[in-house]
Amino acid sequence: MRSYWLDLFTVETWQEFLDAGAKVSGFSEVRWKAVSQMRVGDYLLCYLVGRISRWVGVLEVTSEGFIDQAPIWRSRIYPARVRVRPVVKLTPETGVPVLDMREQLSVFRNLRNPNIWSGHFRGSPYKWKAKDGEAVLAAVTAAHADPVRRPLAKDRGQRRPILLESGIGQITFPESDQPDGPISTEAGGKEPTVHTEIQWLLLKLGVDMGNDVWVARNDRGRTWDGHSFADLPKLRSTLPQQFDDLTNSIVSLIDVLWIKSNAIVAAFEIESTTSIYSGLLRMTDLLALQPNVAIPLFLVAPDDRRSKVISEINRPTFARLPTPLVDVCRFISFNDLRIAIADTSRYVHSLKPDLFLQDISEDCGGESAE
Repeated sequence: MRSYWLDLFTVETWQEFLDAGAKVSGFSEVRWKAVSQMRVGDYLLCYLVGRISRWVGVLEVTSEGFIDQAPIWRSRIYPARVRVRPVVKLTPETGVPVLDMREQLSVFRNLRNPNIWSGHFRGSPYKWKAKDGEAVLAAVTAAHADPVRRPLAKDRGQRRPILLESGIGQITFPESDQPDGPISTEAGGKEPTVHTEIQWLLLKLGVDMGNDVWVARNDRGRTWDGHSFADLPKLRSTLPQQFDDLTNSIVSLIDVLWIKSNAIVAAFEIESTTSIYSGLLRMTDLLALQPNVAIPLFLVAPDDRRSKVISEINRPTFARLPTPLVDVCRFISFNDLRIAIADTSRYVHSLKPDLFLQDISEDCGGESAE
């Protein structure tokens, strides 16, 4: 029986795939377990992420999974691969908007929040229900037979540079890098549900590994899927007293901390919205105030924002710190976190936090700022 798998692209990586002959689809090395489960004859459902949010093709798997480092995409290697042949392919302009299929796809049903549907499109490969896969295949095939051209979303006009104050002084973000909504350097305000989900997963994972945990002080009242943050058995009510009051005020707003005895063993900032700057600024403020801090820092964000996150961490602004941010901050994608938690659930209590985090995160060096 054929299986259907979600296959995520950006406009750029879709074009690079086509330019390379449309013969190989690739995924991150941490997706190898899923890739190895694909079988000849399975279908990959090709989806453009971000503000595009359109189906642009269906690919048939023609080989077992394999590892290959040969360059296809400029942004990343994607070495976990399968050979494919296009069943149908569209341009981004003639792609099928996912929101046009709200009545046909199960991912839009029984949502606690009408905006949570996007959580189903944050990592690939991901096996889809056969009925959903068949619906996408039918929609893309119909769009190929009778294409409707829809212009891609444009930038929202000219925007002035944004100035933010941080422990290293005033930071300017160019117009091209500004988010689509307001930036806040605080952890407060309304966050998308996926932020709360990832926050809960990190808190629960930290507890399962034997750590005490801390959640940002203005997030303690949150719940996820019926689970209250405040009910976690090892949720700290106070921070370790190793910093001065100013530093503690910054640390108290970090999304999630793992604590062992009186030492912070990991700090996580979750960036699920258009702006990644609030988390970066908290981290840089911490490093500016405590240049000898030895806390491992992790920026956790959607898979499709990896390049943007790494580009920002490598900005010269953040390299001015006594300890450059890129030297101590690593990236974890939402889906890598979800997969790792699922894969280790049976033996999570025996895992060592530092080794686990090293395995699922990646170094942010080696890429220049935009």
